[in-house]
Amino acid sequence: MTSPSGQTPDRKALPSSADGFARPVAKAFLRAPVTPAGQADCAILASIHAAAFAPGENWSSDIFSLQLALPNVLALTDSADGLILVRTAADEAEVLTLAVRPTERRRRLGSVLLEAAILHVATAGVRVVFLEVSTKNTAALALYRGFGFTNAGIRRRYYSDGTDAYVMRLDLPVAPPATATIS
Repeated sequence: MTSPSGQTPDRKALPSSADGFARPVAKAFLRAPVTPAGQADCAILASIHAAAFAPGENWSSDIFSLQLALPNVLALTDSADGLILVRTAADEAEVLTLAVRPTERRRRLGSVLLEAAILHVATAGVRVVFLEVSTKNTAALALYRGFGFTNAGIRRRYYSDGTDAYVMRLDLPVAPPATATIS
């Protein structure tokens, strides 16, 4: 079986509703399209992060500003309820943070943000994506595993509360499907 782009699907195919391999993008749940965020957006990014993470774990506007000033760091947001920050180096990327306001969870916004980030870094030549996630965060683990991330290791007592983190990885195909684009 081949996709509309003429490629043979395999389990490492990038998520893309255009070629029908993965879950459809639930754009109806988004109040605004997912777009890159910059320095002018640091206050809203910090607000989203503060709503999504416990005090002491959330990032301030200054932290977002410092991260976005670094080369090869990309922030994507729907401008109101969710964000993802990704850093690339050579052919690797790391998801630095993914946050969705609690009132907007279970509406696929995290999936939409993660998919957009994966498509962006894959288009830039990234071959593997890494992230850390709390061993207790079952919702995030389900999201990442649904995208094909696998456990690559564990960081003991990684978080300030002493919780361990899984290091997860997603191997990407050499080139994204021809139909894969982000807006």
